[in-house]
Amino acid sequence: MGMTMTQKILAAHAGLNSVTAGQLIEADLDLVLGNDVTAPVAIHEMEKVNKKGVFDKDKIALVPDHFTPNKDIKSAEHCKCMRDFASEFEITNYFEIGEMGIEHALLPEKGLVVAGDVVIGADSHTCTYGALGAFSTGVGSTDMAAGMVTGKAWFKVPSALKFELIGKPSKWVSGKDVILHIIGMIGVDGALYKSMEFVGDGIANLSMDDRFTMANMAIEAGAKNGIFPVDDKAVEYMKEHSKKEYIMYYADEDAEYDETYIIDLSALKPTVAFPHLPENTKTIDEVDEIKIDQVVIGSCTNGRIDDLRIAAKVMEGKKVAKGMRVIIFPATQDIYLQALEEGLLTTFIKAGAVVSTPTCGPCLGGHMGILAAGERAVATTNRNFVGRMGHVDSEVYLASPAVAAASAITGRISGPGELGL
Repeated sequence: MGMTMTQKILAAHAGLNSVTAGQLIEADLDLVLGNDVTAPVAIHEMEKVNKKGVFDKDKIALVPDHFTPNKDIKSAEHCKCMRDFASEFEITNYFEIGEMGIEHALLPEKGLVVAGDVVIGADSHTCTYGALGAFSTGVGSTDMAAGMVTGKAWFKVPSALKFELIGKPSKWVSGKDVILHIIGMIGVDGALYKSMEFVGDGIANLSMDDRFTMANMAIEAGAKNGIFPVDDKAVEYMKEHSKKEYIMYYADEDAEYDETYIIDLSALKPTVAFPHLPENTKTIDEVDEIKIDQVVIGSCTNGRIDDLRIAAKVMEGKKVAKGMRVIIFPATQDIYLQALEEGLLTTFIKAGAVVSTPTCGPCLGGHMGILAAGERAVATTNRNFVGRMGHVDSEVYLASPAVAAASAITGRISGPGELGL
């Protein structure tokens, strides 16, 4: 029986010739990730069992990004815990203010993840790195602690769903629209503990930023991971950002999939996920007039340079609607600088938006963009659960940077077409 991409990577890291869905394995880890919410818990777990030392100081990444710059004393103490731990054990990859970024944009940019890697992170959106042909998945803080000590993790080998992408997206349709369409189609538990494996000629029409977005939101369908085959675009990205050796794995022709879906990218339209689940989707032409109070453009899902370019193209020469709060946060310092040099930040500020340092804050209702009762936001983030960005009586609508930017101009959920673009 053949293996999927994910199964091949896991087999190699478990030292096995083959694995099958449902099999329990112990796999070697190439990277263990933690942030300022989850890493302190893992560090305290290590202290409880009196474990001193990490398996490899070069294969651990600590990124305080959720409540930074520190929003209060508690968050400051969490970051100090990480900082002290990184100093004590000489952790190579510790990124804080000045060199920080949102973890899932930062790690690929720093070249810490490449094709064929096995990565765990104490954050559910660790599945982002599947865009590079790696197996990456979110785990709990206890698993992170064990991984930091041993360099290994237990997995149940997932079965897989195949998504064959064909065609070319039309103008203003991005990876965010593709993954929202898929989640709307299969539901938030449609890929529960499965690998979402993207294949097909249509992948060539998706940028790396599109792929990062899609892999990032695999967890919103309940998936264990999302993964793309390695093509020329992925190789070019890795060569630009990393000095690590990479290994390309491809699914066997006789690999088994629980289901196969064909997605015609040319047939998709800008898509919005309504409250309070990512599966509650409508295309932009199905949206009635819904006034909004805030727009957030950024996050580990859509804070990369392509996302900012698209938003700036929509907002250029225009003003945000009166009373509208528009918060834009590039995902890393390098993206921030590139956006500055390209004049994108000038466009945003002239339009009436504010530009923040990289942070996860608004996405999880942490800080810098909390919603009050009754308020509505359009966000390029990944979750719109009850109370996700603030008060339990607020609402979050998930959309692409193009739709978010257009909505900021009109004051209601809108596509770029309404602006004549």
